[in-house]
Amino acid sequence: MTVINRTDLPVAVVDGELEFRTDREGEQNVAWVRLPAGTDLRPALVGLPDDLCPVPHWGYMIKGRLVMHTRDGDETYEAGQAFYWPPGHAPEAIEDCEYVDVSPTDGLEGVVRHLQGASG
Repeated sequence: MTVINRTDLPVAVVDGELEFRTDREGEQNVAWVRLPAGTDLRPALVGLPDDLCPVPHWGYMIKGRLVMHTRDGDETYEAGQAFYWPPGHAPEAIEDCEYVDVSPTDGLEGVVRHLQGASG
C-alpha cells in the first residue's frame, strides 16, 4: 500500500495557479490537479483527437466546481463527487478546483507532452 501526497508527485505542467502533478503507479498514472476559476483547457487540447482529451480518468473532486465539455454536451462536477470521464472531454473551471484522478499511463503521457507544449 502506498500513500501519495500532492507534493510527492512531480509537477508536469504549471502555469500561474494551474498545477498538474502526475506520476506513474504501475500501468496507471495518478494525477493531482489544481485549476483556478476561469481556466478553460479547450484551447490547450487543440491538436489532440477531436481537440479533446482522448484518455479516460477515474477520480474524486476535492474542491470547487468544473464543467466538462464533451461532444455529447456538458456536465458539471463539484467537490465531494467521484467521477469517470470517458475519452473525449475538456475541463473548464467554474470555481477554483482541485481533484485527483487515475488514468492509463500510455495515453496520459502523450496528453501531458501536448499540454507541456501548449503551456511552454
